[in-house]
Amino acid sequence: MAAGSLQFNQLFGRMSLSQMAAPVFILMILAMMVLPLPAFILDVLFTFNIAISILVLLVAVNTQKTLDFSVFPTVLLVTTLLRLSLNVASTRIVMLDGHNGPDAAGKVIEAFGHFLVGGNFAVGIIVFLILVVINFAVITKGAGRVAEVSARFTLDAMPGKQMAIDADLNAGLIGEEEAKRRRSEVARESEFFGSMDGASKFVRGDAIAGIIIMLLNVVGGLIVGIAQHNMEIGQAAKVYTLLTIGDGLVAQIPGLIISIAAGMVVTRVSDEKDIGQQFLLQLFNGPKAMAITGGIMGLLGLIPGMPNLVFLMLASTLGWMAYRMAERQRKVVETPVKVAPPPAPEVVEASWSDVAPLDVLGLEVGYRLIPLVDKSQDGELLRRIRGIRKKFAQEVGFLVSPVHIRDNLELKPNAYRILLKGVEIGLGEAFAGQFLAINPGRVAGTLNGVATTDPAFGLPATWIDSGQRDQAQAYGYTVVDASTVVATHLNHLILTHAGELLGRQEVQQLLDHLGKEMPKLVEDLVPKLLPLGTLQKVLQSLLEEGVHIRDMRTIIETVADHAPRTQHADELATQVRTALGRAIVQQLFPGNGEMQVMSLDPNLERLLVQAVAGGAGNTSFEPGLADTLVRETAAAASRQESLGLPAVLLVPANLRLLLSRFLRRSVSQLKVLSHSEVPESRIIKVTSIIGGKT
Repeated sequence: MAAGSLQFNQLFGRMSLSQMAAPVFILMILAMMVLPLPAFILDVLFTFNIAISILVLLVAVNTQKTLDFSVFPTVLLVTTLLRLSLNVASTRIVMLDGHNGPDAAGKVIEAFGHFLVGGNFAVGIIVFLILVVINFAVITKGAGRVAEVSARFTLDAMPGKQMAIDADLNAGLIGEEEAKRRRSEVARESEFFGSMDGASKFVRGDAIAGIIIMLLNVVGGLIVGIAQHNMEIGQAAKVYTLLTIGDGLVAQIPGLIISIAAGMVVTRVSDEKDIGQQFLLQLFNGPKAMAITGGIMGLLGLIPGMPNLVFLMLASTLGWMAYRMAERQRKVVETPVKVAPPPAPEVVEASWSDVAPLDVLGLEVGYRLIPLVDKSQDGELLRRIRGIRKKFAQEVGFLVSPVHIRDNLELKPNAYRILLKGVEIGLGEAFAGQFLAINPGRVAGTLNGVATTDPAFGLPATWIDSGQRDQAQAYGYTVVDASTVVATHLNHLILTHAGELLGRQEVQQLLDHLGKEMPKLVEDLVPKLLPLGTLQKVLQSLLEEGVHIRDMRTIIETVADHAPRTQHADELATQVRTALGRAIVQQLFPGNGEMQVMSLDPNLERLLVQAVAGGAGNTSFEPGLADTLVRETAAAASRQESLGLPAVLLVPANLRLLLSRFLRRSVSQLKVLSHSEVPESRIIKVTSIIGGKT
């Protein structure tokens, strides 16, 4: 017994008051259905029901985002259960003590039955039925339909939203924590609307139950009054009907308030402002519309027989508000200040200061894209570019040069171009305020907008307005804003030209950073064994083929081991690739599964080996052989990508460098590996043989 008491104390000792409140409240609601309650307690509970419904409405009105009130479906269920429990408790006391007078069931029911409907039970029945119809047929039905459609579209849009999050994560625009938060928000949004779709049925059922309970109370009251208390039929009808109407109204009015709150929650569009602010800013923010409305009301007020005073007063109020609003907007517009022209500069001699070095990376934008890169406006694109550089440094292994941004009036208003050492390497268009819906290959419909292609990867896409964003995501499109389009394009080009971005200054900075942890290793290599320029060429060779250089320790040790034997950058890069083989394969084939690769036909492989052996460093292919090799490799690479596999060609070590350089221009997505780079633990499966018909 003592042990059981100890366990009980340990269990409930760990529960806070907030954790115990919910189960205790539910148990109290259920107890109300069974236990008789005195009239005063019933008054307190009815008053609490009204207060909680008003509180829910105010919270719904002041919520800025739908998920800020994610507990609302549960609140809807609990408040519905509370109203039904009060109906049961009030029915019991009305049937037992209704013959004692109009206040037998409490002062709240008496007030609603007498003061609100004037003590006329016919008027009370009509008012009650009107409230039920409004609640059941209009508000609840509409809110339920909106919740149903929102749940379906939210569920259909989940894949597109997840792809957009993954795209931002891969582009370095967001971190892993932010991606987890967004994925969680997408899942919560789907669960919320699904719950609202079901919870709205509780309110509809409550309205139906209200009508049935009212009929049962009227009939039951007549039977109890006449049969048990010997009351006249007219007196019994009046007493019990008024009590029933008061009971029904005191339950239906909070139900109506809760239904209005449900409608506001599911019909609102997420914004940084609450519903009240949205009403004021969007409905009463146009002086032209208010002036026209005031004019129409004024004309109606001049018609004989109309309530002229009321119409003219309202017209005057609207006209005054429109005038004040127009005056306020005119004051906001800044008066342009005339600036005196600057004095003509004196002609000075040319100097070395006139020779400006070229920016390694540059971004030029048209004038309509300036807000995206304006520091004073905290341009979104600036933050994304900082994220790109940080993610590039973490994944590739060195810090890329800053991106110098400037406007260019020679470009189209919505155009931008990306420069590498003053030379254009990318050009595109982005429309601020619009979204680019990218077709990943499997979409459920078409969109209205400007057809284009994704500038980074060449996928078909459409520029759409913000109002079509949810529809596009529901169709399966990947939807991104203008700043993400530019940032993704820039990120793709930085990765593609990573070798050119690694200059000697960056290599020296990389060695300085590495020397803080491994000073002896760096000192023994550069410049004792190898010049800085040769090491730069080795690293550039790796980057040009998409190999990351994060593992600088392995790279430096491998180069230091082979530098006494050779100073040739290509031979050193080959040895480094062999040492980094596990990381290279992991980058292409994550995990420890089998590698599905392409291979050369043995006869073609023999021909190429002979050509390399007899080429004396100047290897060239016979035109027909070269054309066949390029054509079949491109076809095999396309088949690999259609299966969702990387296009990887596995060849002997002495052919890898030659084929990689030869095929790189024609088959850009191809990666060429040598047998020596594949770890012994990996299983190889050949999916295509190139040159089998040669």
